[in-house]
Amino acid sequence: MANGFLMEVCVDSVESAVNAERGGAGRLELCANLMEGGTTPSIGLLQVVKQCIRVPVFVMIRPRGGDFLYSDREVEVMKADIRLAKQYGADGLVFGALTEDGRVDTELCTALLAVSRPLPVTFHRAFDMVYDPLAALETLISVGFERVLTSGCDSSALEGLPLLKRLMDQAKGRIVIVPGGGITERNLQRILEGSGASEFHCSARSASDSGMKFRNPSVTMGGYLSASEYSIKVADVAKVRTLNAIAKNTL
Repeated sequence: MANGFLMEVCVDSVESAVNAERGGAGRLELCANLMEGGTTPSIGLLQVVKQCIRVPVFVMIRPRGGDFLYSDREVEVMKADIRLAKQYGADGLVFGALTEDGRVDTELCTALLAVSRPLPVTFHRAFDMVYDPLAALETLISVGFERVLTSGCDSSALEGLPLLKRLMDQAKGRIVIVPGGGITERNLQRILEGSGASEFHCSARSASDSGMKFRNPSVTMGGYLSASEYSIKVADVAKVRTLNAIAKNTL
């Protein structure tokens, strides 16, 4: 927060992590499968990223894509991943869990927080799926989350700006509200000015063409709607720098 703001960049590769730090990111959220909104990264990825960069790395703990209603076995996976992330150098953790009726799963979150300590924890965008965001915010404060990442329960942080402002006003410094979701150089200034937030979350990615010379166009590694194997999205140093400059001029 040396500049009065903090930019968190979500990354899913070592290249993206290095680019984000070079561009001025103050913190990284390390994930796998950003196409699914982010899942738990491998320990190998965490180890190598920690060797390559100096800014704090917060590790996503999410055992699968989809909803945030977890089975007992999935909870055991989350606890094991938290312990491993702590062991291999995570500076913070990012997770969230809901009940079937769209409320914060207080019991599960309390248990996961206990395993996570002393690391700081962010409640991720599961918050955008809650039934009552203002009540959910009080729950997060009461159980002890340091931050909540949210688009204001809308399709993007720009669309959710009215709720982001209400959340900031309600939080009164008791928890950090981190706007995220669709943040670009075109809307960052409006989001920061409209919400009053001092931290924000972005991916700042660009597509990078594969180095493969031989390509088989008949085969995809995922479903038919998955991204091409020959286009890789990585954090773009120039985009990160631009967002950093906008935030610096705004705040």
